[in-house]
Amino acid sequence: MDERFTFEFEKLDVWHLAIELADFVLNQLEGFPSNRHYRLVNQMEGAVASIAQNIAEGKGRQHPKEFIQFLYIALGSLFEVLTLTEIFFRRKLFTQKQAITIREKSSVLARKLYGLVNSLKRIDRS
Repeated sequence: MDERFTFEFEKLDVWHLAIELADFVLNQLEGFPSNRHYRLVNQMEGAVASIAQNIAEGKGRQHPKEFIQFLYIALGSLFEVLTLTEIFFRRKLFTQKQAITIREKSSVLARKLYGLVNSLKRIDRS
């Protein structure tokens, strides 16, 4: 990608991790039968996409407190993805390997999101 057209949120590791998670999950969902759990699949698609969307939107805000709030919303969406992953696994729509991969990616992303929140809180106190 041409760096002249790179936005600030695209420089964040957490945004890239969120995009990678979304890409992985969406690829898994493409294999689902179209008549199975349609509403839950839509919910998962929305939740996994909203993680990166909230990181991007928050980065565009004026104040660190606003960015922190959007990062917490992104975490909420991440936890929604994890809950749906468990439901899909129990319904045998995700294999154990798929569920573990999602949990691993989510764990890394959650730690980085919490780290960014803590970093922004320190900056905001200064």
